[in-house]
Amino acid sequence: MRFLLDAEQRAFADSLHAMLTAADTPSAVRDWSRGDPTAGRALWSRVAEAGVFGLAVPQEYGGAGLRPVALAVAFVELGRHAVPGPLVETVTATVLLAGTSHAGRFLPGLAAGEAMATVAYDDAYAVDADMATHRFSVTRDGLCLAAGHGPVRPSLDPARRLAPLLSGGELLTARPARPHALRWARLATAAQALGVGLALLDRTVAYVGQRVQFGVPTGSFQAVKHRLADAKIALEFARPLVLGAALTMAPADVAAAKVRACEAAYTAARTALQLHGAIGYTAEYDLSLWLTKARALRTAWGSPDECRAEVLGAG
Repeated sequence: MRFLLDAEQRAFADSLHAMLTAADTPSAVRDWSRGDPTAGRALWSRVAEAGVFGLAVPQEYGGAGLRPVALAVAFVELGRHAVPGPLVETVTATVLLAGTSHAGRFLPGLAAGEAMATVAYDDAYAVDADMATHRFSVTRDGLCLAAGHGPVRPSLDPARRLAPLLSGGELLTARPARPHALRWARLATAAQALGVGLALLDRTVAYVGQRVQFGVPTGSFQAVKHRLADAKIALEFARPLVLGAALTMAPADVAAAKVRACEAAYTAARTALQLHGAIGYTAEYDLSLWLTKARALRTAWGSPDECRAEVLGAG
């Protein structure tokens, strides 16, 4: 079975790619990591203007309706350019709020990019809680608007700032659409990871084409070609799983897509690190922005083991 984007979807991806290429996202990511959200918020507004956050918001609240395929297309580009912020968490919040009596209170602002949200399940740390406008927690009591957040903790990916949410906030609904929202979170994470992996591969191919050893580019070595080919195959095998999951939104399909896309991105990260050599380890080199994100996304919204169990349980 083949999954190909139509002309409108390709144009959407191309427009996002062009916009984000011109936006100097590495500088915005580094500022965000240091706690300066100015450039990141400006980038967030441009992403919202392109309609990305509205892809998970019903039309009556200013969105485009629930369009998971278009959302996956968008998140591939967001991952490709390492856009900072609680991207997946904002989408998850919109899905949790849709259908509740509080949808009109939050969704228009989230769809328009005037607000950003973070979500924590079962007392886990929340991503970018210090930057988000709205902080939601999902516990056995229901969906709550958190009273605040605790201190920011170090993270493997410096651009994913982690903090605990404070209890005692407003209870919004006792029956949130928890499994449904988790599927959207995993789909967005899978697409983002696929974009991260594609960026890592592209940067590594460019690097080995320029780096010279023994008088020739290292990219001409057979062993290097094999590593790049393995990474390319893993990413290309992940792509139809992500798009297929966006079409069905079945729990097992989404879980399988997340496993495959995140593992493919992790393979691309390991390949990139090895082929770049020592320079790949340095935080000053832009490659690190994608390396750390590939590792962090691998366990976000469900570890590989949890997602595999979901797939096996549906068999």
